[in-house]
Amino acid sequence: MRYAVPVTQTIGIIGAGAWGTALALAAARAGRDVVLWGRDSAAMSDMAIRRRNARHLPDIELPARIKPTADPAALAGLDVVLLVVPTQLAEDIVINLSPHLAGLRLLLLCCKGIAARRGSFLSQIMGEQLAHVRMGALSGPSFAADVARSLPTAITLAIEDEDWGKALSQALGSPSFRPYWTSDLRGVEIGGALKNVYAIASGIVAGRGLGDSARAALIARAFAEMCRFGLPFGGRSETLSGLSGLGDLVLTTMSEQSRNLRFGLALGRGEAVEAIRARLGTVEGIATAGAISALASRNEIDMPIASAVAAIVAGTLSVEAAIDGLMRRPLRAET
Repeated sequence: MRYAVPVTQTIGIIGAGAWGTALALAAARAGRDVVLWGRDSAAMSDMAIRRRNARHLPDIELPARIKPTADPAALAGLDVVLLVVPTQLAEDIVINLSPHLAGLRLLLLCCKGIAARRGSFLSQIMGEQLAHVRMGALSGPSFAADVARSLPTAITLAIEDEDWGKALSQALGSPSFRPYWTSDLRGVEIGGALKNVYAIASGIVAGRGLGDSARAALIARAFAEMCRFGLPFGGRSETLSGLSGLGDLVLTTMSEQSRNLRFGLALGRGEAVEAIRARLGTVEGIATAGAISALASRNEIDMPIASAVAAIVAGTLSVEAAIDGLMRRPLRAET
């Protein structure tokens, strides 16, 4: 069933962290008006007065087009909302906000992970909670600080309906922020989730001082795992080898702007999981590793790197044993 696509002048963003604020800035530069919603009333009030996100992006001034608020009623009546919250909190947040989303037509998922509590893709869970709403996803090689500073960024915007996809790409796109449309929602979700797991693995390799050759090999094999997992779940090869798959994998496994990579670096240097989490805060790859490993096991998909990360963060496998196990895998044809 096809819907008329509205001219989307005002969009909503649920989540006023670094990435939510950066996307609000990108949308404002594209000429959109933005309702930026966050749960912390004091923080949102301060943001509205000072025109800055003091905690996450203190050096970037918010333009007048962005309206920071903690009032969920401000989301009522909007056609398009971007969901930019930690994946493991997303379902509860949307349930609480659902009375104000009755008129919503499109929810664009900007969370990167698998919901561990249910072991499901976020589009499936949101589809249950908001049955009347079309789902999309936005993912790709992008750090909040780069987008906020208007540095050149190209990402993937996944919506199954072509009219909606092209219209929203135009609504959010600008000379510095380039959203390329695809209909492959599942492939984009998988790339965005798995790259966080492999960033932890890359950090472990670097933190352990195993060398750039080992790190390059790990990234190549991680991409092979991503494809091996993604294709059976409906992802397309061109998506997995594109911006939201390989592109985001390369960025996240190589840059210390990635919190998942920094988590892995600390693990590789011998720090305890809980101590690192207390210092870094939300690390999406931790919960996603376990969820992905379980999904792969149920579907008999061989994913030794992701499974090793899941076991390390769960405390059932040491870093040394994980490395030894991966290096002792049988030599065979590369697939």
